Amino acid sequence: MALDIVPKPDALAEALAETARLVEAQLDALLPVPQTAEARLIEAMRYAVLNGGKRMRAFLVMETAKLFSVNKTCAARVAAAVEMLHAYSLVHDDLPAMDDDDLRRGQPSCHKKFDEATAILAGDALQTRAFEVLAEPDTHADAEARCELVLALAGASGMRGMVGGQMIDMESEGKTLTGPEITRLQALKTGRLIQFAAEAGAILGRAAPAQRHVIAAYGRELGGAFQIYDDVLDETASATELGKTAGKDAAQGKATMVSVLGLERARAQAERLAEQAAGHLESFGPRADLLRALAQFTVSRKS
Repeated sequence: MALDIVPKPDALAEALAETARLVEAQLDALLPVPQTAEARLIEAMRYAVLNGGKRMRAFLVMETAKLFSVNKTCAARVAAAVEMLHAYSLVHDDLPAMDDDDLRRGQPSCHKKFDEATAILAGDALQTRAFEVLAEPDTHADAEARCELVLALAGASGMRGMVGGQMIDMESEGKTLTGPEITRLQALKTGRLIQFAAEAGAILGRAAPAQRHVIAAYGRELGGAFQIYDDVLDETASATELGKTAGKDAAQGKATMVSVLGLERARAQAERLAEQAAGHLESFGPRADLLRALAQFTVSRKS
C-alpha cells in the first residue's frame, strides 16, 4: 500500500496510548460510582466503556481537534462522549437478541458479566450520558457548537445511522446483498460514527465549511476501510487476536464485502479506501501525519 506516511513506526502507537490515557481519565470522572441504589448500573456502564479497546474514535476527535487548535480538555470530553456512544452500541450488539456474543475485548460481554437487563440499561444510560456531556457548557463555551455536536451525533447514531445499519444487518442475515447494498449497510452501521468522530474536531474548532467537508470525507473513507477490514479479520484472525468470537459473519450468513468480493479483493478495497482517506488531508500538510498513519493502521491491524 502506498500511503505517504512520515511518522516513526511507534509514533501512532504512542499517540493512541496518550489519547487512551486522557480519555479514560475523562470517562472515570464523568462516570463516578455513587453510593446509592443505582450503583450496579454505573458499575456496568464503567465496565463496558473502561475495558480497553483501541480508542480509535476518541483519537479521531483528539487529532482533528488539534488541527483547529481546540482546547485539549474540551476535545477529551467529546472523545469520551463518542466512546460512551460506541460502548453502548457494543453492549447492545452483544445481546442474545442481536449478535449473541459472550466475548468483547477478550473479556465477558456486559450481559455475561452482569445480566441481560442490566446490560440493556447500561447501554441506554451510556447513550444518554453521551448526549448529556456534549450539551454541557464545559464541552464548549458556544451553545451553537454544542447543538451542532448533539445534532451530528444523533444523525450518526440513530435511524439514519448506526441503529438503522444494525437493523439492515439483522434483516440481511442469510440473504444475498449487492456490493452497493453492503456499502450502504456498513456506512450506516459503522462508518457514520467514525465520520462523526473525525468531524467533531472541526465542529469544536468552528472550522470553515470547506475544511469541515474535507475532514468529513476523510472520516467517511476511513470508516469504509475500517469495516471492510473488520470483515477480513473476521475471516483470518483468531478469537484471541480479535478479543471476540471469530468467524461469526460467515456462520450467521452476514452480508460482508468478503462474501461478495472474496478475501483478497475485499482487502484491496479496504486499502484503496484508506489511501483515499489519507489523500483528503493534503491541505493540512505534516500536521495531519498521524491521521494519515491511522489510515494505514486501519488496514494493517491484527484486531
